[in-house]
Amino acid sequence: MAKLPKLSLIIPVYNEGENIIILYSELKQVIKELINSKIIGNYEIIFINDGSKDNTQAILEEINKIDKHLKFVQFRRNFGQTPALKAGFDFCTGDLIVTMDGDLQNDARDIPRLIKKLQQGYDVVSGWRFKRKDTLFKKLSSQIMNNLRRRIIGDHLHDYGCSLKIYKKECIKDLELFGELHRYITAYLYIKGYEIGELPVNHRLRKFGKTKYTFKRGLNGILDLFYLKFWATYSNKPLHFFGRIGFYQWILAFLILIEQIIKANIVKALELGPLLMLAAVLGISGLLFIVFGFLSEVITRSYYKDIKIYNIRKKSE
Repeated sequence: MAKLPKLSLIIPVYNEGENIIILYSELKQVIKELINSKIIGNYEIIFINDGSKDNTQAILEEINKIDKHLKFVQFRRNFGQTPALKAGFDFCTGDLIVTMDGDLQNDARDIPRLIKKLQQGYDVVSGWRFKRKDTLFKKLSSQIMNNLRRRIIGDHLHDYGCSLKIYKKECIKDLELFGELHRYITAYLYIKGYEIGELPVNHRLRKFGKTKYTFKRGLNGILDLFYLKFWATYSNKPLHFFGRIGFYQWILAFLILIEQIIKANIVKALELGPLLMLAAVLGISGLLFIVFGFLSEVITRSYYKDIKIYNIRKKSE
């Protein structure tokens, strides 16, 4: 008989003391049903305390005394959601890894449905907050970002920002998390060739605490998206990116120079005007872009020296 998988639940929290006990109770009920149904064999609940200033840590320690399935990692200060998820991925030991928010807006009762969807052949299943219970500003911001992401990355997900996701353990071993790329974990894995599924999930109103979403975070999300696209396409060939920009500038400079020479033949004089100055600047900056591309290529060769640039789904024994 095949061994039942172990479930790891990773929950980053920051000043969510009012929500932890309620969330813990909901999770225990769902986990009990999963064990009784022989869907999972064992489990762990890992809370990542991201430098909370309230009673979050005290509550986690009290629960840990009576339930060793609940584990916690306490940061010395607030580092952000990406480091929190990275810590959870580093410490978890499960075969199936579920991430979710600690603000009670994600519904623990969706976890069995995520597992069932994952068993249909996906590597990752992301929640889709189909009927989102958030402010109009957050809804519009997410809609704009989702549309932008689909155009740039090319995936099909409707809701990249939903924290409720489930992963097979091999996915998290292939993650390189840094900056604030927690928003684009599914996009990153999609680029690497993993099968990404999506499932409409319940989304609830926040009862306690305050939202951590700000306009600054939305702006950071756009910048991270552009970086992810660049890293996915040109990380192992940066010369192609910078070299093309350099060549385009040379072409433009050459066209301006030809236009000025033709004009000089007509008026019988070649004047050093703004267009000729622009052509000179484009020629110099084009050269700098190409040189920068060569330097980036050298750095990239060192970076990828011991890193695989491919990803294997399966191989023979």
